[in-house]
Amino acid sequence: MGGFDRVDDVATAVRWRPKWRHRGVDGPGRSAWRRGWLPAALALLVSLLLIGHTVLPNGFGRLGSLLETFLPWLGAAVPVLLVLALLRRSAAALVALALPATAWLGLFGAELVPEEGSVGDITVVQHNVSDTNPDPAGTADALTRVRPDLIGMQELTEPALSAYAAALGWDYPYRTVHGTVGLWSRYPLLDDQPLDIRPTGFGPDWNRGLRATVRLPGGDVAVYVAHLPSVRIGLPDGFGTTRRDESARLLAGVLDTERLGTVILLGDLNSTVHDRGLAPVRALLPSTGRAFPFSWPTALPVARIDQVMARSATVADLWSLPATGSDHLPIAARLRL
Repeated sequence: MGGFDRVDDVATAVRWRPKWRHRGVDGPGRSAWRRGWLPAALALLVSLLLIGHTVLPNGFGRLGSLLETFLPWLGAAVPVLLVLALLRRSAAALVALALPATAWLGLFGAELVPEEGSVGDITVVQHNVSDTNPDPAGTADALTRVRPDLIGMQELTEPALSAYAAALGWDYPYRTVHGTVGLWSRYPLLDDQPLDIRPTGFGPDWNRGLRATVRLPGGDVAVYVAHLPSVRIGLPDGFGTTRRDESARLLAGVLDTERLGTVILLGDLNSTVHDRGLAPVRALLPSTGRAFPFSWPTALPVARIDQVMARSATVADLWSLPATGSDHLPIAARLRL
């Protein structure tokens, strides 16, 4: 009873037992914990980049700034590595994926939580309108649909300026323009002046900054509008941020001497809030709003280089507006003073 009646029965049992004992083992005999080390190693690398991006050296090609510009996109590696881990049926890779997922959520998880009825004292709009914008009047109309109190613009040109002035003049009777940057306001503007944030080698015709006092009902606020130099990727400099970073330091120097307590900066800073090149400005204007949404380029936004930043005020909500004739999306924000 219970034994094998024939030699054939014994042979069948021997052939069957290895399949039961080695379930999950691949052809070379590796278990789920011993295969898939490549996706596991890549998951660890992504985790280290997310957690330690600030210590990545910036000397060669400005790789640190380049990584920080596109830092949120490292999260895209997680689903790709998840597919690889499932294809390899690798338990090691699946466990390792918890590291970059946790690191990304720690940095950007709050960005995914919808704002619940954010209320601000004022609404502002920041927009690089583009010096090749074919429809200034339409752009002005698009910017006013959220009924902002302040509108900061960059890349203003003389031919387009009259169109913006005509479209905005009725609701925004107060404006100041210096060089290629301008500020429109529902409230009186006082002691406006240009800012000298020119990097070394730029001539006096390069004027991309202004400062004005806005007389709000609750008190005076210093408002800055700035456009930092563009960044190019190429040889031999790599991620060419030298002039932008110098201009950011000059802007920070001016902000550091500001006499008013409440400060708002509206600008195309050609830098994300995580980019170390913007650190001098961010240290003085700690409220920056969400890292999302992205504002550039319009066709496929990959980064938010248009910023609303504040001191002694909170950027309570921030969102992008529909595309205009510019290569940047407008950014709107509500601020609590």
